[in-house]
Amino acid sequence: MVLENKKSVTKTKVAKGHLSGMLVFEFFSTGMPMIAASAGADFLMYDMEHTGIGFETLKNQMAACRGLDIAPFVRVPTVEGNTIGQALDIGAHGVMIPMIESADQARDLVKRAYYPPIGKRGTAFGVAHDDYSDRAPAAIMADANEKTILIAMIETAEGLKNVDEIAAVEGIDVLWLGHFDLTSSMGIPGQLDHPDYLAAVSRIVSAANKNGKLSGFMAVNKAIAEEYWGHGFRMIAYGIDHILLKAELNSGINFINSLSNKNVEN
Repeated sequence: MVLENKKSVTKTKVAKGHLSGMLVFEFFSTGMPMIAASAGADFLMYDMEHTGIGFETLKNQMAACRGLDIAPFVRVPTVEGNTIGQALDIGAHGVMIPMIESADQARDLVKRAYYPPIGKRGTAFGVAHDDYSDRAPAAIMADANEKTILIAMIETAEGLKNVDEIAAVEGIDVLWLGHFDLTSSMGIPGQLDHPDYLAAVSRIVSAANKNGKLSGFMAVNKAIAEEYWGHGFRMIAYGIDHILLKAELNSGINFINSLSNKNVEN
């Protein structure tokens, strides 16, 4: 799927009311973006928080997404230094930031991710994020601000307490539920059926909806995707690359083994 209007990759995808994609932890093949785009994915979320990958690896992936109807996002490990600006400069259309706990933190993200007059992102022109363009800086900055998506992760009890204020910050587009970290912070690690967790889920979705934002979640299978869609989540990552491969391979291997067992029985 080749993209004709690159702006439609991000903001207009959000405007349609829902986004679906995948988290990428292990497979950084240059074919991955085309595979995902051909499968109908709206986005790929490349993870820097848990994988150890760096910007050099990511830059190749951002380049492979260019010209496709798919948005490359990056989950940065920290906001220290210029990690947000670097991710955007190499071609990411948006960033996900872990452990957001206050409106002040959210406003700081906006400053780091957006060019003036919205934020204070450092300027870099004629590089990957603007397709090495020689257009006027003002036009490049306006386009960058138009396509940038900011995803704030709500994954601590403190972040949950302040979720309404975080959601109200202009420039934050998505509240993303980090379910395992949130339950750990709440003292109920991994208890995804606990009443307090379910109340937290409802609160996050309500805060997002009230402020015209999306709520996001990573579902490892169809049943969980359906469950969280029912909760009101409209940006859903369908699994992680290696988990999807392992699950499908395991299913196929078990099927082949069952054929072998039938032969033994006969």
